[in-house]
Amino acid sequence: MNSFTDNFTINGITLTAQPICRQGEVLTPDALEFVGKLHRATAERRQELMQARHARRNAISSGQDPRFLPQTEAIRNDPSWRVAPPAPGLEDRRVEITGPVDKKMTINALNSGAKVWLADMEDSSTPTWRNVIQGQLNLTDALERRIDFTTPEGKEYKLKAAEDLPTIVVRPRGWHLPEKHMLIDGKPIAGGIVDFGLYFFHNARRLLAQGKGPYFYLPKIENHLEARLWNDIFILAQDLLGIPQGTIRATVLIETITAAFEMEEILYELRDHASGLNAGRWDYIFSLIKNFRTRGPRFVLPDRGQVTMTQPFMRAYTEQLVRACHRRGAMAIGGMAAAVPNRKHEAANTASFEKVRADKTREANDGFDGSWVAHPDLVPVCREVFDSVLGEAPNQLTKSREDVTPDDRALIDIASTQGTITEAGIRQNIEVGIRYIESWLRGNGAVAIHNLMEDAATAEISRSQLWQWIHSHAITEHGDIISREWVQDMLDEEFARLERFDGDRFADARSIFEEVTLTEEFPTFLTIPAYARYLTEAREEATAEELVAA
Repeated sequence: MNSFTDNFTINGITLTAQPICRQGEVLTPDALEFVGKLHRATAERRQELMQARHARRNAISSGQDPRFLPQTEAIRNDPSWRVAPPAPGLEDRRVEITGPVDKKMTINALNSGAKVWLADMEDSSTPTWRNVIQGQLNLTDALERRIDFTTPEGKEYKLKAAEDLPTIVVRPRGWHLPEKHMLIDGKPIAGGIVDFGLYFFHNARRLLAQGKGPYFYLPKIENHLEARLWNDIFILAQDLLGIPQGTIRATVLIETITAAFEMEEILYELRDHASGLNAGRWDYIFSLIKNFRTRGPRFVLPDRGQVTMTQPFMRAYTEQLVRACHRRGAMAIGGMAAAVPNRKHEAANTASFEKVRADKTREANDGFDGSWVAHPDLVPVCREVFDSVLGEAPNQLTKSREDVTPDDRALIDIASTQGTITEAGIRQNIEVGIRYIESWLRGNGAVAIHNLMEDAATAEISRSQLWQWIHSHAITEHGDIISREWVQDMLDEEFARLERFDGDRFADARSIFEEVTLTEEFPTFLTIPAYARYLTEAREEATAEELVAA
Protein backbone atom coordinates (compact mmCIF):
# COMPACT_ATOMS: atom_id res chain seq x y z
CA MET A 1 0.00 0.00 0.00
CA ASN A 2 1.24 3.47 -0.79
CA SER A 3 2.26 5.84 1.92
CA PHE A 4 1.55 9.52 1.50
CA THR A 5 5.15 10.12 0.43
CA ASP A 6 4.64 7.78 -2.53
CA ASN A 7 2.04 10.13 -4.04
CA PHE A 8 3.19 12.27 -6.94
CA THR A 9 1.64 15.23 -8.71
CA ILE A 10 1.51 15.97 -12.44
CA ASN A 11 -0.05 19.17 -13.75
CA GLY A 12 -1.94 19.76 -10.53
CA ILE A 13 -3.31 16.22 -10.23
CA THR A 14 -2.05 14.03 -7.40
CA LEU A 15 -1.94 10.30 -8.14
CA THR A 16 -2.19 8.06 -5.08
CA ALA A 17 -2.41 4.54 -6.51
CA GLN A 18 0.37 2.03 -7.01
CA PRO A 19 1.26 2.49 -10.70
CA ILE A 20 0.41 -0.31 -13.12
CA CYS A 21 2.12 -1.42 -16.30
CA ARG A 22 1.79 1.05 -19.23
CA GLN A 23 0.06 3.60 -17.02
CA GLY A 24 2.26 6.33 -18.48
CA GLU A 25 0.62 5.84 -21.88
CA VAL A 26 -2.71 6.93 -20.38
CA LEU A 27 -1.69 9.43 -17.70
CA THR A 28 0.44 11.69 -19.85
CA PRO A 29 1.00 15.26 -18.60
CA ASP A 30 -1.19 16.65 -21.40
CA ALA A 31 -4.00 14.18 -20.71
CA LEU A 32 -3.95 14.98 -16.99
CA GLU A 33 -3.96 18.70 -17.71
CA PHE A 34 -7.02 18.16 -19.93
CA VAL A 35 -8.86 16.15 -17.23
CA GLY A 36 -7.95 18.79 -14.65
CA LYS A 37 -9.48 21.55 -16.78
CA LEU A 38 -12.73 19.60 -17.16
CA HIS A 39 -12.83 18.98 -13.42
CA ARG A 40 -12.10 22.54 -12.34
CA ALA A 41 -14.72 23.95 -14.72
CA THR A 42 -17.51 21.70 -13.42
CA ALA A 43 -16.77 20.44 -9.89
CA GLU A 44 -18.84 23.07 -8.10
CA ARG A 45 -21.88 22.55 -10.33
CA ARG A 46 -21.62 18.78 -9.97
CA GLN A 47 -21.68 19.10 -6.18
CA GLU A 48 -24.72 21.38 -6.38
CA LEU A 49 -26.49 18.83 -8.56
CA MET A 50 -25.66 16.04 -6.12
CA GLN A 51 -27.20 18.11 -3.32
CA ALA A 52 -30.25 18.73 -5.49
CA ARG A 53 -30.62 14.96 -5.95
CA HIS A 54 -30.65 14.53 -2.19
CA ALA A 55 -33.25 17.28 -1.74
CA ARG A 56 -35.52 15.87 -4.42
CA ARG A 57 -35.28 12.36 -3.01
CA ASN A 58 -36.26 13.74 0.41
CA ALA A 59 -39.24 15.51 -1.14
CA ILE A 60 -40.42 12.31 -2.83
CA SER A 61 -39.99 10.25 0.33
CA SER A 62 -42.01 12.90 2.18
CA GLY A 63 -44.96 12.39 -0.17
CA GLN A 64 -44.32 14.67 -3.15
CA ASP A 65 -44.88 12.71 -6.36
CA PRO A 66 -42.77 13.74 -9.36
CA ARG A 67 -44.75 15.28 -12.22
CA PHE A 68 -43.97 16.71 -15.65
CA LEU A 69 -42.22 20.04 -15.01
CA PRO A 70 -44.41 23.14 -15.56
CA GLN A 71 -41.31 25.33 -16.05
CA THR A 72 -40.22 23.31 -19.11
CA GLU A 73 -43.66 22.93 -20.67
CA ALA A 74 -42.70 25.24 -23.56
CA ILE A 75 -39.89 22.86 -24.57
CA ARG A 76 -42.26 19.88 -24.60
CA ASN A 77 -44.93 21.78 -26.51
CA ASP A 78 -42.60 23.20 -29.18
CA PRO A 79 -42.83 20.75 -32.10
CA SER A 80 -40.04 22.37 -34.12
CA TRP A 81 -36.78 21.33 -32.44
CA ARG A 82 -34.83 18.18 -33.26
CA VAL A 83 -31.61 16.59 -32.08
CA ALA A 84 -28.64 16.26 -34.41
CA PRO A 85 -29.00 13.70 -37.22
CA PRO A 86 -27.47 10.23 -36.64
CA ALA A 87 -23.67 10.34 -36.60
CA PRO A 88 -21.46 8.03 -38.70
CA GLY A 89 -21.65 4.51 -37.29
CA LEU A 90 -24.83 5.24 -35.33
CA GLU A 91 -27.40 5.17 -38.13
CA ASP A 92 -28.18 1.49 -37.50
CA ARG A 93 -28.21 0.30 -33.88
CA ARG A 94 -30.46 -2.74 -34.12
CA VAL A 95 -28.22 -4.87 -31.88
CA GLU A 96 -25.97 -3.51 -29.16
CA ILE A 97 -23.81 -5.68 -26.94
CA THR A 98 -22.72 -4.47 -23.53
CA GLY A 99 -19.91 -5.54 -21.23
CA PRO A 100 -16.80 -4.43 -19.35
CA VAL A 101 -13.61 -3.28 -21.05
CA ASP A 102 -11.31 -6.12 -20.03
CA LYS A 103 -9.22 -7.56 -22.85
CA LYS A 104 -11.23 -10.75 -23.45
CA MET A 105 -14.61 -8.99 -23.43
CA THR A 106 -13.30 -6.24 -25.68
CA ILE A 107 -12.37 -8.75 -28.39
CA ASN A 108 -15.49 -10.90 -27.94
CA ALA A 109 -17.79 -7.87 -28.08
CA LEU A 110 -16.08 -6.42 -31.14
CA ASN A 111 -16.28 -9.81 -32.88
CA SER A 112 -19.90 -10.46 -31.85
CA GLY A 113 -21.66 -9.19 -34.97
CA ALA A 114 -23.45 -6.45 -33.03
CA LYS A 115 -23.84 -2.98 -34.54
CA VAL A 116 -22.67 -1.22 -31.37
CA TRP A 117 -20.51 -2.20 -28.42
CA LEU A 118 -21.29 -0.42 -25.19
CA ALA A 119 -17.82 -0.39 -23.65
CA ASP A 120 -18.82 -0.25 -20.02
CA MET A 121 -16.70 1.49 -17.40
CA GLU A 122 -19.65 1.69 -15.06
CA ASP A 123 -22.07 -0.94 -13.69
CA SER A 124 -20.36 -4.03 -15.12
CA SER A 125 -16.84 -2.88 -14.25
CA THR A 126 -15.33 -2.80 -10.77
CA PRO A 127 -13.50 0.57 -10.52
CA THR A 128 -10.19 -0.77 -9.27
CA TRP A 129 -7.27 1.38 -10.37
CA ARG A 130 -6.06 -1.48 -12.55
CA ASN A 131 -9.44 -1.79 -14.26
CA VAL A 132 -9.73 1.97 -14.80
CA ILE A 133 -6.33 2.28 -16.48
CA GLN A 134 -6.34 -1.09 -18.24
CA GLY A 135 -9.76 -0.30 -19.69
CA GLN A 136 -8.38 2.86 -21.30
CA LEU A 137 -5.42 0.90 -22.68
CA ASN A 138 -7.71 -1.81 -24.08
CA LEU A 139 -9.89 0.71 -25.90
CA THR A 140 -6.93 2.42 -27.53
CA ASP A 141 -5.33 -0.92 -28.33
CA ALA A 142 -8.57 -2.06 -29.97
CA LEU A 143 -8.74 1.05 -32.11
CA GLU A 144 -5.11 0.49 -33.10
CA ARG A 145 -5.77 -3.26 -33.69
CA ARG A 146 -3.02 -4.38 -31.30
CA ILE A 147 -5.17 -6.14 -28.71
CA ASP A 148 -4.83 -9.76 -29.92
CA PHE A 149 -3.64 -12.26 -27.31
CA THR A 150 -3.37 -15.98 -26.61
CA THR A 151 -4.36 -17.58 -23.30
CA PRO A 152 -2.01 -19.92 -21.39
CA GLU A 153 -4.24 -22.76 -22.67
CA GLY A 154 -3.47 -21.75 -26.25
CA LYS A 155 -6.81 -20.10 -27.16
CA GLU A 156 -6.34 -17.16 -29.53
CA TYR A 157 -8.32 -13.94 -29.42
CA LYS A 158 -8.03 -11.79 -32.57
CA LEU A 159 -10.14 -9.00 -34.02
CA LYS A 160 -12.14 -9.43 -37.21
CA ALA A 161 -11.60 -7.11 -40.18
CA ALA A 162 -12.16 -3.43 -39.34
CA GLU A 163 -15.25 -3.13 -41.54
CA ASP A 164 -16.95 -5.92 -39.54
CA LEU A 165 -16.47 -4.31 -36.13
CA PRO A 166 -19.24 -2.49 -34.25
CA THR A 167 -19.21 1.17 -33.33
CA ILE A 168 -17.78 1.75 -29.85
CA VAL A 169 -19.89 3.74 -27.38
CA VAL A 170 -18.19 4.25 -24.00
CA ARG A 171 -20.15 4.43 -20.74
CA PRO A 172 -18.22 6.41 -18.09
CA ARG A 173 -19.01 6.19 -14.41
CA GLY A 174 -21.99 8.09 -13.01
CA TRP A 175 -21.68 11.44 -11.23
CA HIS A 176 -21.96 9.80 -7.81
CA LEU A 177 -18.72 7.79 -8.07
CA PRO A 178 -15.40 9.48 -7.17
CA GLU A 179 -11.96 8.48 -8.39
CA LYS A 180 -10.07 8.57 -5.12
CA HIS A 181 -6.72 7.85 -6.77
CA MET A 182 -6.75 11.18 -8.66
CA LEU A 183 -6.94 14.27 -6.49
CA ILE A 184 -7.08 18.00 -7.11
CA ASP A 185 -6.56 20.13 -4.00
CA GLY A 186 -6.92 16.94 -1.97
CA LYS A 187 -10.37 16.09 -3.36
CA PRO A 188 -11.20 13.24 -5.76
CA ILE A 189 -12.04 13.91 -9.38
CA ALA A 190 -15.40 12.54 -10.50
CA GLY A 191 -15.00 9.05 -11.97
CA GLY A 192 -17.09 10.07 -14.96
CA ILE A 193 -14.75 12.96 -15.77
CA VAL A 194 -11.75 10.63 -15.58
CA ASP A 195 -13.31 7.99 -17.85
CA PHE A 196 -14.71 10.43 -20.39
CA GLY A 197 -11.71 12.77 -20.37
CA LEU A 198 -8.98 10.16 -20.83
CA TYR A 199 -10.85 8.31 -23.60
CA PHE A 200 -11.76 11.51 -25.43
CA PHE A 201 -8.29 13.04 -25.15
CA HIS A 202 -6.48 9.98 -26.46
CA ASN A 203 -8.97 8.77 -29.07
CA ALA A 204 -11.19 11.56 -30.43
CA ARG A 205 -8.92 12.36 -33.38
CA ARG A 206 -8.13 8.68 -33.92
CA LEU A 207 -11.87 7.90 -34.16
CA LEU A 208 -12.49 10.77 -36.58
CA ALA A 209 -9.68 9.51 -38.79
CA GLN A 210 -11.44 6.14 -38.87
CA GLY A 211 -14.69 7.75 -40.05
CA LYS A 212 -16.60 7.65 -36.77
CA GLY A 213 -16.37 9.73 -33.60
CA PRO A 214 -16.22 9.77 -29.82
CA TYR A 215 -19.56 8.44 -28.66
CA PHE A 216 -20.83 7.95 -25.11
CA TYR A 217 -23.60 6.48 -23.00
CA LEU A 218 -24.46 8.72 -20.04
CA PRO A 219 -25.59 6.81 -16.91
CA LYS A 220 -27.61 7.67 -13.81
CA ILE A 221 -28.76 11.11 -15.01
CA GLU A 222 -31.66 12.26 -12.84
CA ASN A 223 -32.83 15.45 -14.58
CA HIS A 224 -32.26 17.83 -17.49
CA LEU A 225 -29.86 20.03 -15.51
CA GLU A 226 -27.48 17.08 -15.17
CA ALA A 227 -27.74 16.61 -18.94
CA ARG A 228 -26.90 20.31 -19.35
CA LEU A 229 -23.74 19.80 -17.30
CA TRP A 230 -22.63 16.96 -19.58
CA ASN A 231 -23.38 19.12 -22.62
CA ASP A 232 -21.20 21.91 -21.24
CA ILE A 233 -18.41 19.37 -20.64
CA PHE A 234 -18.72 18.24 -24.26
CA ILE A 235 -18.49 21.83 -25.51
CA LEU A 236 -15.41 22.51 -23.38
CA ALA A 237 -13.70 19.25 -24.33
CA GLN A 238 -14.19 19.85 -28.06
CA ASP A 239 -12.94 23.42 -27.73
CA LEU A 240 -9.83 22.36 -25.80
CA LEU A 241 -8.85 19.88 -28.52
CA GLY A 242 -9.97 22.07 -31.42
CA ILE A 243 -12.57 19.52 -32.57
CA PRO A 244 -15.80 20.77 -34.22
CA GLN A 245 -18.80 21.18 -31.96
CA GLY A 246 -21.30 18.34 -32.37
CA THR A 247 -18.59 15.74 -32.96
CA ILE A 248 -19.41 14.04 -29.66
CA ARG A 249 -22.65 12.09 -29.53
CA ALA A 250 -24.33 10.84 -26.38
CA THR A 251 -27.09 8.38 -25.65
CA VAL A 252 -28.68 8.92 -22.26
CA LEU A 253 -29.81 6.00 -20.15
CA ILE A 254 -33.24 6.74 -18.75
CA GLU A 255 -32.58 4.62 -15.70
CA THR A 256 -33.78 6.85 -12.90
CA ILE A 257 -37.43 7.43 -12.15
CA THR A 258 -37.00 11.21 -12.05
CA ALA A 259 -35.38 11.32 -15.50
CA ALA A 260 -38.45 9.61 -16.95
CA PHE A 261 -40.42 12.80 -16.27
CA GLU A 262 -37.89 14.89 -18.24
CA MET A 263 -37.03 12.81 -21.31
CA GLU A 264 -37.68 15.50 -23.91
CA GLU A 265 -35.94 18.12 -21.77
CA ILE A 266 -32.87 15.88 -21.50
CA LEU A 267 -32.77 15.52 -25.28
CA TYR A 268 -33.20 19.29 -25.64
CA GLU A 269 -30.24 20.07 -23.37
CA LEU A 270 -28.00 17.72 -25.36
CA ARG A 271 -29.62 18.32 -28.73
CA ASP A 272 -26.43 19.11 -30.72
CA HIS A 273 -24.75 16.08 -29.14
CA ALA A 274 -27.74 13.77 -28.57
CA SER A 275 -28.18 10.49 -30.38
CA GLY A 276 -30.88 8.84 -28.32
CA LEU A 277 -32.27 7.44 -25.09
CA ASN A 278 -32.01 3.93 -23.69
CA ALA A 279 -34.50 2.12 -21.47
CA GLY A 280 -32.15 1.06 -18.65
CA ARG A 281 -34.62 -1.27 -17.01
CA TRP A 282 -32.67 -2.61 -14.02
CA ASP A 283 -31.41 0.68 -12.65
CA TYR A 284 -34.83 2.17 -13.35
CA ILE A 285 -36.48 -0.36 -11.04
CA PHE A 286 -33.78 0.26 -8.42
CA SER A 287 -34.28 4.02 -8.68
CA LEU A 288 -38.02 3.67 -8.19
CA ILE A 289 -37.55 1.54 -5.07
CA LYS A 290 -34.91 3.95 -3.72
CA ASN A 291 -37.08 7.03 -4.15
CA PHE A 292 -40.36 5.56 -2.93
CA ARG A 293 -38.97 3.12 -0.37
CA THR A 294 -40.68 4.77 2.60
CA ARG A 295 -44.01 5.51 0.92
CA GLY A 296 -45.85 2.41 2.09
CA PRO A 297 -47.62 -0.55 0.43
CA ARG A 298 -48.68 1.36 -2.71
CA PHE A 299 -45.05 1.44 -3.83
CA VAL A 300 -43.96 -2.06 -2.85
CA LEU A 301 -42.98 -4.31 -5.75
CA PRO A 302 -43.22 -8.11 -5.92
CA ASP A 303 -40.23 -10.43 -6.44
CA ARG A 304 -37.69 -9.01 -8.86
CA GLY A 305 -38.36 -11.79 -11.38
CA GLN A 306 -42.01 -10.74 -11.58
CA VAL A 307 -41.25 -7.09 -12.39
CA THR A 308 -41.28 -7.63 -16.14
CA MET A 309 -41.45 -5.12 -18.95
CA THR A 310 -45.16 -5.89 -19.41
CA GLN A 311 -46.11 -4.50 -15.99
CA PRO A 312 -48.19 -1.31 -16.50
CA PHE A 313 -45.67 1.17 -15.08
CA MET A 314 -42.88 -0.34 -17.19
CA ARG A 315 -45.05 -0.23 -20.34
CA ALA A 316 -45.78 3.44 -19.68
CA TYR A 317 -42.06 4.14 -19.32
CA THR A 318 -40.97 2.41 -22.53
CA GLU A 319 -43.81 3.66 -24.74
CA GLN A 320 -43.33 7.26 -23.60
CA LEU A 321 -39.57 6.88 -24.20
CA VAL A 322 -40.08 5.81 -27.83
CA ARG A 323 -42.53 8.65 -28.41
CA ALA A 324 -40.16 11.26 -26.90
CA CYS A 325 -37.21 10.02 -28.97
CA HIS A 326 -38.90 9.75 -32.34
CA ARG A 327 -40.70 13.05 -31.91
CA ARG A 328 -37.25 14.65 -31.73
CA GLY A 329 -35.32 12.55 -34.26
CA ALA A 330 -33.46 10.55 -31.60
CA MET A 331 -32.92 6.79 -31.42
CA ALA A 332 -34.81 4.70 -28.86
CA ILE A 333 -32.76 1.75 -27.62
CA GLY A 334 -34.37 -1.08 -25.67
CA GLY A 335 -33.34 -2.79 -22.46
CA MET A 336 -30.76 -5.48 -21.84
CA ALA A 337 -31.39 -9.17 -22.34
CA ALA A 338 -29.50 -10.54 -19.33
CA ALA A 339 -29.69 -14.23 -20.24
CA VAL A 340 -26.38 -16.07 -20.29
CA PRO A 341 -26.68 -19.15 -22.53
CA ASN A 342 -25.61 -22.44 -21.00
CA ARG A 343 -24.25 -24.49 -23.84
CA LYS A 344 -24.46 -27.70 -21.76
CA HIS A 345 -28.25 -27.51 -21.35
CA GLU A 346 -29.99 -27.23 -24.70
CA ALA A 347 -33.54 -27.32 -23.30
CA ALA A 348 -32.85 -24.50 -20.86
CA ASN A 349 -31.18 -22.53 -23.63
CA THR A 350 -34.18 -22.93 -25.91
CA ALA A 351 -36.55 -21.63 -23.24
CA SER A 352 -34.19 -18.74 -22.44
CA PHE A 353 -33.86 -17.77 -26.11
CA GLU A 354 -37.64 -17.78 -26.52
CA LYS A 355 -37.99 -15.35 -23.61
CA VAL A 356 -35.39 -13.08 -25.17
CA ARG A 357 -37.09 -13.33 -28.56
CA ALA A 358 -40.45 -12.36 -27.05
CA ASP A 359 -38.89 -9.42 -25.20
CA LYS A 360 -37.13 -8.12 -28.32
CA THR A 361 -40.24 -8.64 -30.46
CA ARG A 362 -42.22 -6.44 -28.08
CA GLU A 363 -39.53 -3.75 -28.28
CA ALA A 364 -39.27 -3.88 -32.07
CA ASN A 365 -43.04 -3.70 -32.46
CA ASP A 366 -43.19 -0.78 -30.03
CA GLY A 367 -40.87 1.20 -32.31
CA PHE A 368 -37.49 0.80 -30.65
CA ASP A 369 -34.58 1.20 -33.06
CA GLY A 370 -32.47 -1.48 -31.41
CA SER A 371 -31.80 -3.26 -28.17
CA TRP A 372 -29.11 -4.57 -25.82
CA VAL A 373 -27.79 -8.04 -25.17
CA ALA A 374 -25.21 -9.15 -22.61
CA HIS A 375 -23.84 -12.24 -24.38
CA PRO A 376 -22.55 -12.78 -27.95
CA ASP A 377 -24.84 -15.82 -28.42
CA LEU A 378 -27.86 -13.50 -28.12
CA VAL A 379 -26.74 -11.18 -30.92
CA PRO A 380 -28.27 -13.36 -33.69
CA VAL A 381 -31.54 -13.69 -31.74
CA CYS A 382 -31.93 -9.94 -31.30
CA ARG A 383 -30.77 -9.21 -34.85
CA GLU A 384 -33.24 -11.66 -36.37
CA VAL A 385 -36.13 -9.96 -34.56
CA PHE A 386 -35.15 -6.44 -35.56
CA ASP A 387 -34.29 -7.52 -39.12
CA SER A 388 -37.83 -8.84 -39.53
CA VAL A 389 -39.32 -5.51 -38.43
CA LEU A 390 -36.81 -3.07 -39.92
CA GLY A 391 -36.20 -4.80 -43.23
CA GLU A 392 -33.84 -2.63 -45.25
CA ALA A 393 -34.43 0.44 -43.06
CA PRO A 394 -31.63 1.29 -40.59
CA ASN A 395 -34.03 2.38 -37.84
CA GLN A 396 -37.65 3.23 -37.01
CA LEU A 397 -37.33 6.98 -36.60
CA THR A 398 -40.39 7.45 -38.82
CA LYS A 399 -42.55 5.52 -36.34
CA SER A 400 -43.73 8.51 -34.33
CA ARG A 401 -45.91 6.77 -31.71
CA GLU A 402 -48.24 9.73 -31.58
CA ASP A 403 -50.80 7.19 -30.36
CA VAL A 404 -49.02 7.33 -26.98
CA THR A 405 -50.24 10.04 -24.63
CA PRO A 406 -47.64 11.36 -22.15
CA ASP A 407 -48.94 10.42 -18.72
CA ASP A 408 -46.90 11.25 -15.64
CA ARG A 409 -49.25 9.41 -13.29
CA ALA A 410 -48.83 6.18 -15.24
CA LEU A 411 -45.05 6.27 -14.69
CA ILE A 412 -45.55 5.69 -10.95
CA ASP A 413 -48.66 3.53 -11.04
CA ILE A 414 -46.96 0.83 -8.99
CA ALA A 415 -50.24 -0.24 -7.39
CA SER A 416 -51.31 -1.89 -10.68
CA THR A 417 -48.28 -4.21 -10.63
CA GLN A 418 -49.26 -7.88 -10.52
CA GLY A 419 -47.26 -10.35 -8.45
CA THR A 420 -46.33 -11.58 -5.01
CA ILE A 421 -43.43 -11.57 -2.61
CA THR A 422 -42.13 -15.07 -1.91
CA GLU A 423 -39.63 -16.56 0.48
CA ALA A 424 -37.76 -17.86 -2.57
CA GLY A 425 -37.57 -14.27 -3.87
CA ILE A 426 -36.14 -13.07 -0.57
CA ARG A 427 -33.52 -15.81 -0.60
CA GLN A 428 -32.63 -15.13 -4.22
CA ASN A 429 -32.07 -11.44 -3.44
CA ILE A 430 -29.75 -12.41 -0.59
CA GLU A 431 -27.78 -14.90 -2.67
CA VAL A 432 -27.47 -12.67 -5.74
CA GLY A 433 -26.53 -9.64 -3.67
CA ILE A 434 -23.75 -11.34 -1.73
CA ARG A 435 -22.39 -13.32 -4.67
CA TYR A 436 -22.31 -10.24 -6.87
CA ILE A 437 -20.53 -8.07 -4.27
CA GLU A 438 -17.98 -10.85 -3.70
CA SER A 439 -17.18 -10.94 -7.41
CA TRP A 440 -17.10 -7.13 -7.57
CA LEU A 441 -14.57 -7.00 -4.74
CA ARG A 442 -12.29 -9.33 -6.70
CA GLY A 443 -12.41 -6.95 -9.66
CA ASN A 444 -15.15 -8.55 -11.79
CA GLY A 445 -18.23 -6.35 -12.10
CA ALA A 446 -20.18 -8.61 -14.47
CA VAL A 447 -20.99 -12.08 -13.14
CA ALA A 448 -23.27 -14.87 -14.36
CA ILE A 449 -25.52 -16.19 -11.57
CA HIS A 450 -28.20 -18.78 -12.40
CA ASN A 451 -27.74 -18.09 -16.12
CA LEU A 452 -28.37 -14.37 -15.78
CA MET A 453 -25.75 -11.66 -16.16
CA GLU A 454 -25.77 -9.64 -12.95
CA ASP A 455 -24.21 -6.21 -12.61
CA ALA A 456 -24.30 -3.49 -9.98
CA ALA A 457 -27.85 -2.48 -10.92
CA THR A 458 -29.34 -5.92 -10.30
CA ALA A 459 -27.46 -6.21 -7.00
CA GLU A 460 -28.94 -2.83 -6.07
CA ILE A 461 -32.45 -4.12 -6.76
CA SER A 462 -31.76 -7.15 -4.59
CA ARG A 463 -30.66 -5.25 -1.51
CA SER A 464 -33.08 -2.30 -1.91
CA GLN A 465 -36.08 -4.60 -2.22
CA LEU A 466 -35.10 -6.30 1.02
CA TRP A 467 -34.65 -2.93 2.77
CA GLN A 468 -38.05 -1.74 1.57
CA TRP A 469 -39.84 -4.99 2.41
CA ILE A 470 -38.41 -4.88 5.95
CA HIS A 471 -39.26 -1.22 6.55
CA SER A 472 -42.77 -1.47 5.07
CA HIS A 473 -43.52 -4.74 6.91
CA ALA A 474 -44.40 -6.33 3.58
CA ILE A 475 -46.28 -9.62 3.57
CA THR A 476 -45.35 -12.72 1.56
CA GLU A 477 -47.79 -14.79 -0.46
CA HIS A 478 -48.16 -17.08 2.59
CA GLY A 479 -48.98 -14.24 4.96
CA ASP A 480 -45.58 -13.94 6.64
CA ILE A 481 -44.56 -10.43 7.70
CA ILE A 482 -41.04 -9.65 6.55
CA SER A 483 -38.90 -8.52 9.46
CA ARG A 484 -35.23 -7.69 9.85
CA GLU A 485 -34.79 -10.71 12.12
CA TRP A 486 -36.33 -13.10 9.60
CA VAL A 487 -34.18 -11.74 6.77
CA GLN A 488 -31.11 -12.00 9.02
CA ASP A 489 -31.94 -15.65 9.72
CA MET A 490 -32.30 -16.37 6.01
CA LEU A 491 -29.08 -14.50 5.33
CA ASP A 492 -27.27 -16.76 7.80
CA GLU A 493 -28.70 -19.83 6.06
CA GLU A 494 -27.93 -18.64 2.53
CA PHE A 495 -24.42 -17.58 3.50
CA ALA A 496 -23.75 -21.04 4.95
CA ARG A 497 -24.72 -22.59 1.58
CA LEU A 498 -22.23 -20.56 -0.45
CA GLU A 499 -19.41 -22.55 -1.96
CA ARG A 500 -16.21 -21.07 -0.57
CA PHE A 501 -12.78 -21.06 -2.21
CA ASP A 502 -9.26 -19.87 -1.49
CA GLY A 503 -9.02 -16.12 -1.73
CA ASP A 504 -12.77 -15.53 -1.83
CA ARG A 505 -14.17 -12.24 -0.52
CA PHE A 506 -17.46 -13.54 0.88
CA ALA A 507 -16.82 -12.27 4.42
CA ASP A 508 -16.24 -8.73 3.11
CA ALA A 509 -19.21 -9.08 0.74
CA ARG A 510 -21.48 -10.08 3.59
CA SER A 511 -20.33 -7.11 5.64
CA ILE A 512 -21.14 -4.70 2.82
CA PHE A 513 -24.45 -6.41 2.03
CA GLU A 514 -25.62 -6.18 5.64
CA GLU A 515 -24.56 -2.53 5.79
CA VAL A 516 -26.65 -1.54 2.77
CA THR A 517 -29.60 -3.84 3.52
CA LEU A 518 -30.17 -4.24 7.26
CA THR A 519 -29.27 -0.82 8.65
CA GLU A 520 -31.77 1.89 9.51
CA GLU A 521 -30.37 4.37 6.99
CA PHE A 522 -30.43 3.60 3.27
CA PRO A 523 -27.08 4.17 1.49
CA THR A 524 -27.89 5.50 -1.98
CA PHE A 525 -25.47 3.12 -3.75
CA LEU A 526 -23.85 -0.04 -2.42
CA THR A 527 -20.74 0.68 -4.49
CA ILE A 528 -19.92 3.81 -2.47
CA PRO A 529 -19.11 2.11 0.86
CA ALA A 530 -17.62 -0.91 -0.96
CA TYR A 531 -15.30 1.33 -2.98
CA ALA A 532 -14.25 3.47 -0.02
CA ARG A 533 -13.55 0.51 2.24
CA TYR A 534 -11.96 -1.99 -0.12
CA LEU A 535 -10.80 -0.47 -3.43
CA THR A 536 -8.88 2.65 -2.48
CA GLU A 537 -5.22 2.70 -1.58
CA ALA A 538 -6.04 4.46 1.70
CA ARG A 539 -8.73 2.26 3.25
CA GLU A 540 -11.48 4.39 4.76
CA GLU A 541 -15.13 4.51 5.65
CA ALA A 542 -17.44 6.26 3.21
CA THR A 543 -18.40 9.64 4.63
CA ALA A 544 -21.97 10.34 5.69
CA GLU A 545 -22.22 12.84 2.83
CA GLU A 546 -21.15 10.24 0.28
CA LEU A 547 -23.64 7.69 1.56
CA VAL A 548 -26.74 9.88 1.33
CA ALA A 549 -26.04 12.68 -1.16
CA ALA A 550 -25.10 10.75 -4.31
